[in-house]
Amino acid sequence: MQRQYIVHFLYVLALSLTLPRVVSAQATSQKPQLTISFDTASKPIQFGVSHLEKALKESGQPVRKMPITLGTIINGIFIVVESAQGELYIHKEGYRISYQNNNLLITAVDDAGAMYGVLDVAEQIQVGKSWKTLTPKAVNPHFTVRALKVNLPWSSYRLGPAMDVHKDVCRDLAYWQRMLDQMAENRFNVLSLWNVHPFTYMVKPANFPEANSFSPNEMADWKYFWTSLFRMAKERGIEPYIVNWNIAVSPEFAKAYSVKERNDTSAVVKRYTREVVTQIINEYPDLAGIGITLADWMSNFSGTNSTLPEMTPKDREDWIEETVVAGIKAANRPVKLLHRSVLSADPGEMRRVINNAHLPDTTLVEIKFNWSHGHSTPVLALTHDSHSGKRDDGYWNPMPSNYRIQWMIRNEDFFILRWGQPDFIRRHIAQNTAPYVNGYFVGSEGYTPANDYSHVASNHQTWTYAFEKQWLFYQLWGRLLYDPATPDAVFEAAFTNRYGLKSGKPMLEAYAAASQMPLRLASFYGSTWDYTLYSEGFLAPFSAGKGVQDTVSSFISINELIDHSTLDPAYLSIKDYVGQMVAKKKIAAGKMTPIAVADLLDADCKTVLQRVQQLRSGASPTLVCELADLETWAYLSRYFADKLRAAVALQTYRLSQDKTQQQKAITYLNQCLRHWQKVSEITTSHYHEVPYTEGYISKENAYKDSQRFLWSNYLPQVERDIVLAKE
Repeated sequence: MQRQYIVHFLYVLALSLTLPRVVSAQATSQKPQLTISFDTASKPIQFGVSHLEKALKESGQPVRKMPITLGTIINGIFIVVESAQGELYIHKEGYRISYQNNNLLITAVDDAGAMYGVLDVAEQIQVGKSWKTLTPKAVNPHFTVRALKVNLPWSSYRLGPAMDVHKDVCRDLAYWQRMLDQMAENRFNVLSLWNVHPFTYMVKPANFPEANSFSPNEMADWKYFWTSLFRMAKERGIEPYIVNWNIAVSPEFAKAYSVKERNDTSAVVKRYTREVVTQIINEYPDLAGIGITLADWMSNFSGTNSTLPEMTPKDREDWIEETVVAGIKAANRPVKLLHRSVLSADPGEMRRVINNAHLPDTTLVEIKFNWSHGHSTPVLALTHDSHSGKRDDGYWNPMPSNYRIQWMIRNEDFFILRWGQPDFIRRHIAQNTAPYVNGYFVGSEGYTPANDYSHVASNHQTWTYAFEKQWLFYQLWGRLLYDPATPDAVFEAAFTNRYGLKSGKPMLEAYAAASQMPLRLASFYGSTWDYTLYSEGFLAPFSAGKGVQDTVSSFISINELIDHSTLDPAYLSIKDYVGQMVAKKKIAAGKMTPIAVADLLDADCKTVLQRVQQLRSGASPTLVCELADLETWAYLSRYFADKLRAAVALQTYRLSQDKTQQQKAITYLNQCLRHWQKVSEITTSHYHEVPYTEGYISKENAYKDSQRFLWSNYLPQVERDIVLAKE
């Protein structure tokens, strides 16, 4: 049965108030008290009401809060066990705002929906609207899964200082409280926590006590941490998941029980995995789900472990069925299963395991959208279901009955500069909503939004954590995944409130234009896994097998830009475009040429610089910091635009031997140098050099100049392009 919650505002005078015989002008202008009646036992609704109370008080409205129970005369938030009459339209996590007898009602069928409704009202009051004249509406979530991906710095998948720098922050519950607050405000409802092997940080395994070396006190600290984190998530309508890789155990387990840390399919590892999954579910009642991936340590990379045979897709699914699924089914309560598609390779085998599991909840099947670079094109050009990256419709055709797809939008392209492009997200949702899709994951592998280690210490830092600096990124993704019809006015108002601007419209316009640069580069320069592209740095440290990869630098040289295939099938590569032009072939309709991309980038740059100039006068130091990021994106756009033009001219010269084209390329590349000098000047003023690939272990040699990153480090490579053009 559904439950119904009603937040009912009753505009009442406090009966105990006795007015004096002589009343001052200030007293007569004071607003009468507004009562907010609600179920005070509901933590999510309490969270929403705290925001509402703050907004009302800031507007000068006195407030009192009152619990509501059945039988009271004042209607407040109350629960109806039966189906709510007249509320058939409202779904889980949806809400309705309406009026009855001049009182404002927020109705929902669950706590999270009521919370979102209250947050909506609070937001409208914050922008100056009256609670008495709001527009009635009904809102339901577009997707039921709106998830953040956060990689943990212990037992981390990526190794090195870029992970280590977050260890203390990520053990601090204050960090998680702030993140969960922002998630709830932005309508995210799943927090997924990723590392290689989380289990030994959570429990002392009953039958394998040597799996970790924590003392009883240390284990108690970890237990308190996880219990508190999961409880705080639940109190904000957020489901916490843990996601591990697969056949992996702790170093202590490997030593104590004489097994390998990775890829060990022995009976003892199977038994341990099955039992520890059950124990964790039983010991953490607020844990909502467990995730598993089939990548890396299931003998699916050549040479991963030469002593073990290659596992077939069936072997991998059998292992999951006998360990993770069996552990879930043996627990004293149900949890949800997240079965990642990554390198599963055979959707038929995956379907078999999910079908046989007979789990009560819909299983989540996450698919990486355009591999590790989801901030590129909204066209699904690549997945990571197999090594080839080729999309396999078998994951959703035929339509699954017991699982749904979630698109994983990875961000491996901008860790430092702020980003926000609402129309890209709307377009992405519009093009990729389908009956078999129920949500999105958003997050990174090489970046954890915890310690902001890139910014030079400054008094204008009003944020403590990296995700707070990137607030617009999270607000746009969360709010638009919940309701793609959320208007730009909501995000403009966020700038207005944050910086006291007359209008937030110029800021959002500047962000929308600035944030096109990494999208255009990742659409144009085809990439696959994490370190094959880093858009804000114009780097490609590892080869994606899409074209020329020189042996000089991780910086994308003019030669690499020329001889590289695109990701978006609508884009024409430089090599293909120039080849067709020299051959005097007609460009196919609907194709985006490199010159057209350059023109768009120039238009973006012009818009950004105009808005920055408009906003700079009287800007606070913190706003100036945001404007500096926008300006950086503008000059990166101009750099990319002129480099595209230079590449077209240089390739034309190489095919035609027309010296005027060579000189044209050199001219453009000299302009590129000035643009990069400007980027370096802006960024060096408020950013440190930071670790990027440093500490990453691979048989393939990474360029040493990618280990640590700062834009100014690559000025010699920008100059080298000029030399290459002259040669």
